[in-house]
Amino acid sequence: MSAFIADIRHTIVPDLRGRHGPLPPILLSMTLVTGLVDAFSYLVLGHVFVANMTGNIVLLGFALAGAPGFSIAASTTALASFFAGAMIGGRLSTRYSGHRGRLHSSAAAIQALFLAASVALAALSGSPVVASYRYALIVGLGAAMGIQNAAARKIAVPDLTTTVLTLTITGIAADSALAGGPGSKAGGRLIAVATMLAGALTGALLVRHAPICYPLAIAFTVIVLGAMASHILGRRDPAWVRASA
Repeated sequence: MSAFIADIRHTIVPDLRGRHGPLPPILLSMTLVTGLVDAFSYLVLGHVFVANMTGNIVLLGFALAGAPGFSIAASTTALASFFAGAMIGGRLSTRYSGHRGRLHSSAAAIQALFLAASVALAALSGSPVVASYRYALIVGLGAAMGIQNAAARKIAVPDLTTTVLTLTITGIAADSALAGGPGSKAGGRLIAVATMLAGALTGALLVRHAPICYPLAIAFTVIVLGAMASHILGRRDPAWVRASA
């Protein structure tokens, strides 16, 4: 139990001189953003994910089968926008391959621009969202989450992908003492799962009981604060900016 608690603590409040420095809590905050944004997209934009492309592929399959409530156009727009955002993130990953602090702050700054535009669109559109605003929001949010995922992939902090939790949950079970494994890192993995759940729960509650732009406004704020943190803490080129997983 002590190792479990210590793992959670080291994920939330890491040693800034450690291998990954402040990156674990920064990526954890991006996991929160994923929950917020996908709650908004699924509940407001009509059964489409803009961050979780595994789920979006499944929804596209439902739409192709003619299942009611699903849209081929919305799912393919989300996929294309995410792909474009990931290309932007990939270019940044190449440019800042030797400095994870600059990579994160640059990617998060561009992501924040897409999120800011999405907040404005959501505030202007009202609820329910009309078709023109709907697709503009899918494009903006899909691009924003593509950038985030490409940057997180290059930053490469284990078990903090910010979006995909299938392997994280698999690791919790497969590496557990009950499965004959070492039982390590369960705390950090569980906190990632809990963070995305918290983001999705918060986003859903805000969509139902507040102006629909609120989840996106919180996501924008979190991303800006993360960009500021990685920029300030990485300015003097500490060891963690060059570390690789």
